[in-house]
Amino acid sequence: MNFVEELRWRGMLHDIMPGTEDELNKQMTSGYIGFDPTADSLHVGHLTQIMTLIHFQRAGHRPVALVGGATGMVGDPSGKSAERNLLSEEILNHNVKCLEHQLKKFLDFNCGANSAEMVNNYDWFKNFTFLDFIRDVGKHLTVNYMMAKDSVKKRLEGDTGMSFTEFSYQLVQGYDFYYLWKERNCQVQMGGSDQWGNIVTGTELIRRKAAGTAYAITTQLIKKADGTKFGKTESGAVWLDPAKTSPYKFYQFWLNTTDSDAKSWIRIFTLKSQPEIEQLENEHDEAPHLRILQKALAEEITIRTHSDDALQTALKTSEFLFGNGSLEFLQSLSETEIMEVFEGLPQFKISKDELAAGITATDLLAEKTAVFPSKGEARKMITGGGVSVNKEKVPDPVQLFSSANLIKGKFLVAQKGKKNYFLIIAG
Repeated sequence: MNFVEELRWRGMLHDIMPGTEDELNKQMTSGYIGFDPTADSLHVGHLTQIMTLIHFQRAGHRPVALVGGATGMVGDPSGKSAERNLLSEEILNHNVKCLEHQLKKFLDFNCGANSAEMVNNYDWFKNFTFLDFIRDVGKHLTVNYMMAKDSVKKRLEGDTGMSFTEFSYQLVQGYDFYYLWKERNCQVQMGGSDQWGNIVTGTELIRRKAAGTAYAITTQLIKKADGTKFGKTESGAVWLDPAKTSPYKFYQFWLNTTDSDAKSWIRIFTLKSQPEIEQLENEHDEAPHLRILQKALAEEITIRTHSDDALQTALKTSEFLFGNGSLEFLQSLSETEIMEVFEGLPQFKISKDELAAGITATDLLAEKTAVFPSKGEARKMITGGGVSVNKEKVPDPVQLFSSANLIKGKFLVAQKGKKNYFLIIAG
């Protein structure tokens, strides 16, 4: 498999330094991508780079994932309009461990010569004194060279300016490349297109400090077809940690992709071959309402990020909320998982004592909670057969509900019409 050609047909390739493809076609090559530990989880915005490393390994090369315990202390100014808050060493160390755990789910660390490797740049920076750094690294690159970088120019032209800390970031990342080139024979650095300036600083440092040659590849920054930011929802970022974004919500993020985005993203975020994708596209075009592309994309990336079991839970959750799923599914979940299923949907609290004595359907749905704005409206819709509690039609406005009806001794699920759900929590 030709790695560069793989990126090219998938629409991932952005910039490539001359000679890089020839170098990769000669022999097994080591290449790395850096991940900054600004949070204790990666998010879907990192998946492009994770997929790049996966393709790199599948092409027979050796991927190196660098977790930036040192660079995380400095802060990358690329794409930032203002300086970000710096995290404490304790928080950074915690984040590094979390990211290492996540990355090990995607790459093969036990496959022989091209096994993946994990490194932390804090290991080689922790004993590097400031004086040694400015003497051994800083002297090789001019201020003029550093100021010519887009990430620097944009900030200097703006209102916020740039601190020396952030200005020095490209030297720190450049030294990463030099260190890995010298100590790990890492010939290639990869990253998003916003990293081109930092990556090239590394190749330049290798050339000036050691008269060596190194290479660079960047991938496209992913955008939605409508111009909105990829990886963001109304509730915030879509995380890879299931505790931050449940597998159901993760699955739904991909399932709700537009047709135009799905055609791009199935190339970027799955390992399906070109013929497989073209076949799926043909099937999708014949019956767009079946969302064949979206389902194929959502299923594969959910399994890769979480597990097949997590996918099955996501599918059952979707079936429960939007299909004919049974109450047995909710009974199989923990209280926390039930709360995740209904996160973002209207929730009401009711006293267990009140429920113990029994409450009529109209009182439950219109007085004790606000599922309906009035008893009259509740009565009318119940009589018309449009209301369910715990997946069973409410046959009569005066039907009684009590503690015996609670799921897990805590929940009632009210449904108005086909898709309007409400969680009633007894406490």
